[in-house]
Amino acid sequence: MASDWECVPRSYEITKNELQGHQTYEHPLKLQTVMVVDSKGTRNNQRASFGSNTSSRASSNISLLAEPLSMALDGTDPLSQFVRQEQELMDPLSQMATEYETFQKKTLKREKDILEDDALNWSSKRLGILNRFTTSEKLSISTSFLSTGVAGSDTIKAQTVVADKVKYRLEQLDNFEDSSMRHMMDLTQQEYIQRIEQLNQELVQSWHSDQRVKALKIVIQCSKMLADTTVLQFYPSQFVLITDILDQFGKLVYDRLNGKCAKGTSENKKVTPEIMRESARETCQNWFFKIASIRELIPRLYVEMAIIKCYEFLADCDYEKILMRLTNIIRGLGDPLVAAYARCYLVRVGLTVTPNKEYIYENFKNFLSVYYMIFSGSIRSEINRQRIDINTYLSLYGPALDFVLQALIHKTNLYVEDIMSKCKETKNNGPLLMSILNALKSEYIAANAMEFVKILGNTNTDGTSKGLLFRALGKSVCRCPPLQEQRISFLNASFHTINTFTDPKEYINCVEAWAQFVAENFSVTEVNIFLGNINTRMSIGKAYEKHYPQLQNILDKIMQNYKDIELLLIQEHFLPYLDLFHKESVKIEVCKNILTIFKRNSRDYTSDAIVTNSLMYIGKILNDYVTALTVEDERRQIANLISSFIRKVNFGHDFEQQLSFYVEARGAFPNLDAVYSTLVHAVNKLAIETRQIVKGQHTRKTAAFVKACAAFCFITIPSITAINVQMDLYLLSGQIALLNLCLGQADACFEAALLLVSELPRSVEIEGKVKSLETYLVSYMCNMLATLVVVPDSPEQGVLYLFRLLLDVLNKFPFELQSSGPTTVYLHALDLLYVQSLDEFPYHIPNVISNDELYGNDPKFVNEVNIMCSQVVEYILNNLKSLGAAQQFRTQATLALELFLRIIRFADLSKEKTFQLAINLWLLAVKLESHLDAKLISRTIKSVEETYRLIKDSNALRAQGLAQVLIRIRNK
Repeated sequence: MASDWECVPRSYEITKNELQGHQTYEHPLKLQTVMVVDSKGTRNNQRASFGSNTSSRASSNISLLAEPLSMALDGTDPLSQFVRQEQELMDPLSQMATEYETFQKKTLKREKDILEDDALNWSSKRLGILNRFTTSEKLSISTSFLSTGVAGSDTIKAQTVVADKVKYRLEQLDNFEDSSMRHMMDLTQQEYIQRIEQLNQELVQSWHSDQRVKALKIVIQCSKMLADTTVLQFYPSQFVLITDILDQFGKLVYDRLNGKCAKGTSENKKVTPEIMRESARETCQNWFFKIASIRELIPRLYVEMAIIKCYEFLADCDYEKILMRLTNIIRGLGDPLVAAYARCYLVRVGLTVTPNKEYIYENFKNFLSVYYMIFSGSIRSEINRQRIDINTYLSLYGPALDFVLQALIHKTNLYVEDIMSKCKETKNNGPLLMSILNALKSEYIAANAMEFVKILGNTNTDGTSKGLLFRALGKSVCRCPPLQEQRISFLNASFHTINTFTDPKEYINCVEAWAQFVAENFSVTEVNIFLGNINTRMSIGKAYEKHYPQLQNILDKIMQNYKDIELLLIQEHFLPYLDLFHKESVKIEVCKNILTIFKRNSRDYTSDAIVTNSLMYIGKILNDYVTALTVEDERRQIANLISSFIRKVNFGHDFEQQLSFYVEARGAFPNLDAVYSTLVHAVNKLAIETRQIVKGQHTRKTAAFVKACAAFCFITIPSITAINVQMDLYLLSGQIALLNLCLGQADACFEAALLLVSELPRSVEIEGKVKSLETYLVSYMCNMLATLVVVPDSPEQGVLYLFRLLLDVLNKFPFELQSSGPTTVYLHALDLLYVQSLDEFPYHIPNVISNDELYGNDPKFVNEVNIMCSQVVEYILNNLKSLGAAQQFRTQATLALELFLRIIRFADLSKEKTFQLAINLWLLAVKLESHLDAKLISRTIKSVEETYRLIKDSNALRAQGLAQVLIRIRNK
């Protein structure tokens, strides 16, 4: 039907419709600003504000253009306006709630000011203590409130007479030591924590059900547990859990008393604020009287400390005197560990009521007065009985002593000198020094760095190693280093002691803390010596095998904190340090970290051969790790890191060395397709840079070089597994080769790309989802056709060889029956063929002789093009029939209109078969108009009319045929 297709020459100029615009200097969404000139000539910049009186002062010529929302909402954004309206129309209850909230904030301001520093924030330390001090020993709880026995034994029945209720509570106090006490033994740590949480919940429930005495009894019984040291290593966590209950109880009591003062009753006008405060005072006294009646010291002490804030409801409240009294009471606790944590709790609650620190200093001195007991024979017997070492036992004091010291020196250096002098005078002062290092500000330690080195070097405490002390010192100087002139002597003095450690574990744990300080404050020479010392020490007896995490952390800290990472990579001891990691999984992780840090912290480009070789060595370790069993995500991660390194290697204008590096990289990373893709892109970029330097006029040397680049790409691409990636790279490499006048290499790349179409799978799996490749292939073929427009024919292959090969592979590809893909490609193939028939192509590649110059619009060549057009049209018509059979009417009609428009623009309508084909396609589209967009038919008619307008004056014969088409399609 379409055998008489004949391309017509273009007889009109292609024009572009340029959008009209105007120059502007401000963003269109910027809030408008006007210049207001008052009567005195003063200028003021004011925002556009509608509905205000600014317009009365403005010039009469000023006009404001603003968006409707600004006009409706006084120039502010809608959300701000609505919030303001909501605040203005707040209901009375909301206003009362706001006023009470303001009152509460003022009440708690003093506590917030005291505890604003994280150093005194107990909640931030709480989780760390629970995670650090754990045990596998069996625990026990003695309580009468976790039984599920008689329900009425622990509940207060509803009383109708107040006197009965008071009598019942007095009976409860008289029968405090009831017979319902249960002893839960052999609890695991998790079970113990669950029971404590149950007690906390029982406390809250009892309080809210008006069972105050029961709540008090729960707190008393919990406080008794703080005297239990049968499992020493769990005591700090036990303290945290129990004091959580005490804190909860203290908050409940305080909130109740505070509520008595704050609330009023509008129904009873006789209840005055003075009466309410008196009621709160009496209730507060009752609570302290109840606590004073507790016979045992520890519960009486802890419960009073828990509600210490409630003293403010009493008239004669003197917190300093109260805290001193409680400090002296703690002297009655015989166990030094129990006493230390009692002092910690007293300091913690004391911080919320007074900024005075005399009582804290007194607690510290009291602790020092009994410090010798920690090393007494009775304590050693107990820790031997529980089978824990002295190191573990001394570490139990850390959280309590750290907090006391931090509270004492917080925002003041008043007590620091006294603390240091007393510490020096104390025998076995290792634990004290550890807490001092943890508590003191880093600035103070840095200012007295040499003194601390001397003190730590001379200390000798059984149970607290010098390694732990110097580790703490290293952490401190990482935060604030000593003065510049002292740093080298400080480092040498410190490592003079550190290097004497014979235990590899003690040595590496200490050195780990110093890595950041060394990397940040010293030259690469000291860093290299630092790494060399570690290499020597950890190679003895293969000690590195037990300390991979520490070695890895040291390397990470050095690389993250040293400024010149390239200089670090070329040091003598860097790669030997890497060889300490003999375990493959650890070594792979270390290599990935090195490349990650290099990617992030290095300069944009590097050309140092030693740096490049070091990174190649690291990258080859990662490449050799990748196997067929490696998960895709890890393979992608490794490939990205190596590719990033490759892109940073740049030898400037030494392109031959650059290409040699890429050749070496290709041999080093054969297991990573993504790296090969990076190399192909890099070599293509190298070819483009060469062309830019010679400005497109290649010499014999540069021509040979770009041919070598093309050969590199052509050889490398087949090693990649993914067919679609190969096709993309072949197309790109062919385009680059064509740009560099390497016509044979370009033809080879294009031919190889087209031959791969038969191997392209119909779908691939991406991130667990199956994705069809038909859309990709259609896009690829259209890109290829656009490139083939300017590719000259090879004299050995015949007319449009590559185009004929494209049609051949396209016909063999197994598209879905209802797919529009092949028809879309054929339509673009018609575009290419029409361009081939023109006297001059619309675009060219400089210095490349395309077919328009090669054939000079020879009639034989044009006849070949017309024959191919007829063939392509036959393919399209067959596909349209298949779409109709598959009932894909919308796609069929749309593609029919596309072919119709191409016939109108490209073909000679004076040919009867061509004219009739156009009419038949139009009738098919009209028949299926209900499946199309509403305006598509009308837009198509307008397109034909526009084409007729362009050619009616320049080509009368063609215009006549087009006019006949217009008559037919207007009548539908």
